[in-house]
Amino acid sequence: MNHKLKLIELYQIRKNLSVHEIPIDIIKDIELIAENCYHQKGVFTVIITLGIHKILNPNQDIRLHQSSMVGGFSGRSIDTKYITPTLKELDLPSMAESGWLTRSLEQPYPYNKNYNGKIKDVKVKQSFLNIIDYIQNNAIQSSEVVKLLLDLVSKKAIENKILIKPVNNVEKLTINNILTFLENHFNYDYKTTGASKLPVLAFYAIFQIIIKEVGRYNSCYLGKLSSHTASDLTSKSSGDIEIFDNQHNLIEAIEIKHNRLIDLSVVRIAIEKIYKFNPKRYCIFSFLSVNKNENELIQKEIKFVQQNHGCQIIVNGIIPTINYYLRLISSLSEFIENYRFLVESDIELKKIHKEKLNELFGTL
Repeated sequence: MNHKLKLIELYQIRKNLSVHEIPIDIIKDIELIAENCYHQKGVFTVIITLGIHKILNPNQDIRLHQSSMVGGFSGRSIDTKYITPTLKELDLPSMAESGWLTRSLEQPYPYNKNYNGKIKDVKVKQSFLNIIDYIQNNAIQSSEVVKLLLDLVSKKAIENKILIKPVNNVEKLTINNILTFLENHFNYDYKTTGASKLPVLAFYAIFQIIIKEVGRYNSCYLGKLSSHTASDLTSKSSGDIEIFDNQHNLIEAIEIKHNRLIDLSVVRIAIEKIYKFNPKRYCIFSFLSVNKNENELIQKEIKFVQQNHGCQIIVNGIIPTINYYLRLISSLSEFIENYRFLVESDIELKKIHKEKLNELFGTL
C-alpha cells in the first residue's frame, strides 16, 4: 500500500479512535495543530506525511526527513507525490505543492527536540516536535495519532465552509456599488492572512465572462486557479491568472499585488516569467500602483521587453482595471454570482473572508 491509499484509508476510518492509548499531553498537542491547521498548513502536512511513512516503514527514523541525512529519506518527495494531492482531494488544508516548501520546515536538520527551524508560533513548534517524537518512539500508535489529527482537521474544514447567500435585487446592481463592495471586501482589516487572494478571484470571475464575450479571447480558455500560497520562486505558473488559446499557448498572464507597490523588483520578476513562459501580454495590477521613484526605469524595462521579446507589459491599479473590465461585460449579476461561488468554494480563504462577503452582499 502506498502513502496515498493509506491516507485515504485512515481518513475513512478516522472516527474509529483509541484515544485513551495516547497520552493526554500529546492529545493536547494534536488539538493545537488542528486548531491552527489553516495558519500552519505546512506543519499539518508534514505531520501527516511522517505519521503515514512511519506506519508503512516502522523501522525508519522519521525525524531524518531528508535523503541527504545519514539514514534519512525524502519526506518532501513523498508529500509532493502522495500526501498534498490527496489532502486537496479530501478538501483538507494543504500547501501549493509540499509542506516542505515552507522555509521553517525545509531546514537540513532532524526534527528532534533541538530542531533549529524557525516556526514562528513557538507553541505550534513545540507541539509539532512533541508529536513527531511521540510517533517516532511509539510507532504502534502512529495510526491513532494520524486518525485523531485528520478527524479534528476535517471538523475544522467543515467549520470553514460558509454558505454565501446570493444577492437579492441583482437587477439593481451598478458598477459603482459593485466597486464599493469589492474595495470593502478586499481591504477590510481581517487580522489574518489570505485577503490577497480576493482580488485574484474577482479578476478570475470577470474573465470567466470576458473570454466568452470579447473578440480578442475568441476560442481561449482560463487556466486553473493555482494556490495563492506559492511564492514567485516556487510557482510553476506565469501569474495568478493565465489565459491560453485553443492550441494551449499562453497568450496572457495576470499578476495581482494586493498591498505592494509595482516597483522595479516586481517588474523584473515578471520579466523572468515572460522569458520563461512567453505570453503575448503580461498584466501587473496593484492597489498601490507604480513606485513613482522608479517609474522611469520601469518604463525603460517595459519598452526593452516589448522591443526584444514582443510581450506587452501593462501596469495599472486594481480598482480602475476592474472598473474598465466591468464595462466590457454584459451581465453584472453573472460576475457577482461567479465571485460568490469562487469565494465560497475556495479552501485557502479563512472563514472571516466568507462571512464578510455575506455581510457585504446584504448591502447591495
